[in-house]
Amino acid sequence: MDDIIHFNTIKQYNAFNNQETLHPLVSIVDLDKADERQGRRLRYEFYTIFLKKIHCGDLRYGLNYYDYEDGTLIFLAPGQVIGSYSEEYYQPQGIALVFHPDLIAGTSLGKNIHQYHFFSYAVHEALHLSEQERSMIMDCLAKIEYELRHAIDKHSKQLIVANIELFLNYCTRFYDRQFITRDNANKGILQKFEELLNSYFLSEKPLNNGLPSVTSLAEELNLSTNYFGDLIKKETGKTAQEYIHTKVVEVAKEKLFDTDKSISEIAYELGFKYPQHFSRLFKLKSGITPNEYRNLN
Repeated sequence: MDDIIHFNTIKQYNAFNNQETLHPLVSIVDLDKADERQGRRLRYEFYTIFLKKIHCGDLRYGLNYYDYEDGTLIFLAPGQVIGSYSEEYYQPQGIALVFHPDLIAGTSLGKNIHQYHFFSYAVHEALHLSEQERSMIMDCLAKIEYELRHAIDKHSKQLIVANIELFLNYCTRFYDRQFITRDNANKGILQKFEELLNSYFLSEKPLNNGLPSVTSLAEELNLSTNYFGDLIKKETGKTAQEYIHTKVVEVAKEKLFDTDKSISEIAYELGFKYPQHFSRLFKLKSGITPNEYRNLN
């Protein structure tokens, strides 16, 4: 049976991996110490970051296996499920940084944790580190480990959280670097995005389904919504939603040349439920109303 193993506490996850619990809300787990185990679906009720140390294939996302080389980070938000059922045994390898939401509650990190979009990226959108980047990540982990093994005092929580925040800020920088170094691949995705939008507005989909959503387009490109949104922002300077709206106005301008169609008809053809919403967006993007644009031509 494909049961899901739930980890509600850090202590449970430590025990599962033969790891000593030094703090009830945070741990650095040496997965090499874990016993060999069969593939199972695992659900974590805390933030989980895996650093894969060597080439291995124990992580699975959907129906696909992914091999990770030295220095790859995978991020999971609380409530996410990873893995799949398998009768085969494997040896977990790598390091996991796990911390409970209660650890960061009331801190600046707790208030800003939603800004780290990579916690909702798909596994195949992992962060691949250079040797120097991996060294910096390991340095952050070493500082957290030091604080966990240091006698708890009034500074402990602040220093642990500060080092986790530093760790995540470095990851943000490294993801920015990854978007740049994968520029050719990203441009391919941008081109496919443009093709999907063109195809969408040439079909009956807007009339039947409304305006295209960022989520549905990301799914068609086999990307998570946040990764897709961050990629488009890095490549174009616009959010994916802004890009879609720009395309809508571009298509609308072509349609406005057909004076046999009313503004309302054009609005419905573009996927708007209410014509006034179309007029509002058009004026926001172009500075004039659809009627004013039509009268210019």
